[in-house]
Amino acid sequence: MVQKATRLGGRSLTGRPLGNTTRGTTNPNRMRRVDRWMTGPQAWRLRPGTTGAPPIAVDLGYGASPGTAVEFFDRIRSISPLARVIGIEIEPERVARGTALRLEGLDFLLGGFEIPIAAQATVIRAFNVLRQYDEADVPGIWKTMAGRLTENGVLIEGTCDEIGRRSSWVAVTKDGPQTLSISLRFGAFARPSDVAERLPKALIHRNVDGERIHDFLAAADAAWLSAAPLASFGNKQRFVAMCRTLRESGWPICDSAARWRLGELTVKWAAVAPRTGALALAELN
Repeated sequence: MVQKATRLGGRSLTGRPLGNTTRGTTNPNRMRRVDRWMTGPQAWRLRPGTTGAPPIAVDLGYGASPGTAVEFFDRIRSISPLARVIGIEIEPERVARGTALRLEGLDFLLGGFEIPIAAQATVIRAFNVLRQYDEADVPGIWKTMAGRLTENGVLIEGTCDEIGRRSSWVAVTKDGPQTLSISLRFGAFARPSDVAERLPKALIHRNVDGERIHDFLAAADAAWLSAAPLASFGNKQRFVAMCRTLRESGWPICDSAARWRLGELTVKWAAVAPRTGALALAELN
């Protein structure tokens, strides 16, 4: 059984890395969807800061294999050639495997949610890490990691299936959660709500009547079904029509058709946030 960390909202009282060991399972190219978002709409965050220091991207909890951290490095470097990428794991054996693949600009460290690096991070990607925690733990974990960000930095915390066909993630800044993104591979879902089992820990237990995320997924399903006549033109056109319908219905959908054609959409956090509990808007403000 996984043991709870000594304290989830701040520095470990034992001096050990803050957090619990993850299952460690991973697959090549599993993170391609979230990385595409980071190097696309969010690429502006990876520009050098006012000090001219290279941006730092952290891959937290990369698992038993460092492969996704190496992929993260390649993708980040493709748009920010001077960026540093640091893979962080709580298990020394996993760090050792990563260290064997160290490159100029790519390092591996032992650590957890405290993000033990000397400078502030521009990006922290924590995928498939919080699934083992309680929902009540999430705000403290978010706050701890967000405290390690630069002013324009972002924590990307989310979940995906084993081969990355269904993904969702929350973008968290120093000001708290900002958006929820959903990314689905065409052909890998019947309805948009099929992403429900891959929602982040903050929302996965909230897909029930009376909660905002349930209302949102139900609205997405209805818009997807209403766009069925466009299926003959391809799923891309159908997904774009769905997003436009959602926006016209009052849902705060971000981005444009260029991104929707990828099977991806982003909605502002306030529209899907839990109504009660530690993650309710009133508690986060």
